[in-house]
Amino acid sequence: MSESPYERGTTHFGFRDVPATEKQKLVGQVFTSVARKYDLMNDLMSLGIHRAWKRYFTATCQVKPGDRVLDLAGGTGDIAALLKPRVGANGHIVLGDINAGMLSVGRDRLTDRGLVSGLEYVQCNAEKLPFPDDSFDLVTMAFGLRNVTDKDAALREIARVLRVGGQARVLEFSEVRAEWFKPIYDFHSFKVLPKLGSLFAGDPASYQYLAESIRKHPPQEELKAMMEEAGLSRCSYVNMSGGIVAVHTGYKI
Repeated sequence: MSESPYERGTTHFGFRDVPATEKQKLVGQVFTSVARKYDLMNDLMSLGIHRAWKRYFTATCQVKPGDRVLDLAGGTGDIAALLKPRVGANGHIVLGDINAGMLSVGRDRLTDRGLVSGLEYVQCNAEKLPFPDDSFDLVTMAFGLRNVTDKDAALREIARVLRVGGQARVLEFSEVRAEWFKPIYDFHSFKVLPKLGSLFAGDPASYQYLAESIRKHPPQEELKAMMEEAGLSRCSYVNMSGGIVAVHTGYKI
C-alpha cells in the first residue's frame, strides 16, 4: 500500500509541493474563487465537451428508481440534475461538497430549475464521510478526486458507504493517449487556459492550478489499481476524447 500524503508530510498543489495539512485550504480558496464561474471554467478547460462527458457518465450509471445516491464534489448540481429523473420521485440524492460556496451555487441552480424534493446538501470531506456504512446504491464523483489530498482515503470511504452490489463511478481528467495530441493539449492547458481565466474570470492563478492538477492526477491504470486497493471490485475504465477524461467504475461485492 502506498503512503498517504499525511504519512509523507507533503503533497502536491498543482506542480508545487505543500504541507499535506495545507492543501485542503488552498484548494478551498481556488473553488471559492471560481464557484460562480464554474461552468465557464469547465467550458474553457474542455472546450464545452464536459457537458457530453457528464451526460455519458450519468446515462451509464447503475441506478434505478428509488435508489439512494451520493454525488461527491457535487456542488454545481450538474450530476444530480442528470440523475434525478433516473432515481424518480422515491429516490434520494445527497450532494456532498467540501466547499460551501460550490454547494450554495449548486443548491441555487437546482432550486431555480424546480428540483427540490429528494435532494439533500451536505458539506463534507470525501476523506471522512459523515454517513454510516452501506448507505448508498451509487456514489459518483465528477472532476473532484484530483483535488482531494488523500485520494486513497476518499476511495476507501466511497467503498465503505456503498451498499453491497452498489456502484462507484469517478469521472476525471486523465492521461491523453495520442502522442501527437499531447503538445497541443499542453499548449491549451498551460498557455491558453490561464489567459482565458484572466480574461473571463479575472483569476489566472486558479486556472493555472486546475491545469496543473490534471497532470498530477493518477493516470488510468494507476487509478484503477487504487480503486481495487480501496476495496472495490470489477474495476474498469472507459477513455473518452482520447483519454482527456476517463470514466472509472467499481463495485462493492
